[in-house]
Amino acid sequence: MKAKVSEIEQEVDPQATYTTLEVARMLGMAVRSVQLMVDRGDLQAWRTPGGHRRITGESLRSWIRRSRVGPAAGAGRRRSGRGGAQPSVLLIEDSVHFQQLVQLLMRQRFPEVQLHIADDGISGLVSFGQLQPDLLILDILLPGIDGASMVLGLRRHALFGRCHLIVLTALDEAERADYAYALEGVTVVHKPDLMRELPKRIEQALIDRLSQANGSALPAATATAALPS
Repeated sequence: MKAKVSEIEQEVDPQATYTTLEVARMLGMAVRSVQLMVDRGDLQAWRTPGGHRRITGESLRSWIRRSRVGPAAGAGRRRSGRGGAQPSVLLIEDSVHFQQLVQLLMRQRFPEVQLHIADDGISGLVSFGQLQPDLLILDILLPGIDGASMVLGLRRHALFGRCHLIVLTALDEAERADYAYALEGVTVVHKPDLMRELPKRIEQALIDRLSQANGSALPAATATAALPS
């Protein structure tokens, strides 16, 4: 997404109507994702005699306001330091149980890292463009959007080169076979192993991100010491 969510909201005329293509361009989404939002009732729309959706400006504004993602409870505040802004993590996960597990883990192991949470794929895409996180953690099975398509779309995103990705899934290796084309080269954490595996994956991702920010690979001990504590 090229513009911040607040800027997009100001551009929307609540009295106007918009095509799915216009809304997709505003939000930096695929047209199909916008169509799904209409079908789910996230956006209010009517159809022309030719069957084309026309989305009301008022419902689009309301959805943008609802989609704004703030820090999860207990997350650290973003502040500047020698290494610049604090690291931020975006979790896209629809299960409240796993949201709470990740929040607990972040509070215990990474208290100075800012955690944001989106509970569906579509608002997660918007949040990704708004937040530009250092690390994205997402469930591959999400309501409203196919997880594999989302992973592929994010990896093509202009901002994705500055972000690390960890996929959470309850699927075992055999069940992941259908998603292999999207998961190639991606760090995958099996949900039953989340509390054991995810902390070290997060730490490594943040170390790698810090190394990139400094323009070279840092020794692991140096990079770990440079993380907020």
